[in-house]
Amino acid sequence: MRETIHTTAAPAAIGPYNQAVRAGNFVFVSGQLGLNPATGALAEGVEAQARQALANLEAVLQAAGATFADVVKTTIFLADMQDFQAVNAIYAAAFVADPPARSTVQVAALPRGGAVEIEMIAYLP
Repeated sequence: MRETIHTTAAPAAIGPYNQAVRAGNFVFVSGQLGLNPATGALAEGVEAQARQALANLEAVLQAAGATFADVVKTTIFLADMQDFQAVNAIYAAAFVADPPARSTVQVAALPRGGAVEIEMIAYLP
């Protein structure tokens, strides 16, 4: 079973991909930048972008019938590894108990000049 997930509570895809795809019990959520879904504008600063990216991810997860508690793996992409501590603190507030597995990498650049992008995989039993 494969189902595409879409919500207007998160920014529309800026390329040929879906916000998320549910395959069996897994929900694969595409990377989210810190874009405001209403305006399409990028939030100011890495911390605001991280908060907005997490809000966007939460909206997509909700559209799939999932929550952060269902997330089993995340990947954080940073334009600058110097932002690791700031983003990590914001991320930690979203995953207080039993956080998922995670990777964090620095990339050469992110779409729209973003400072952070986060993607998630959730499991729904």
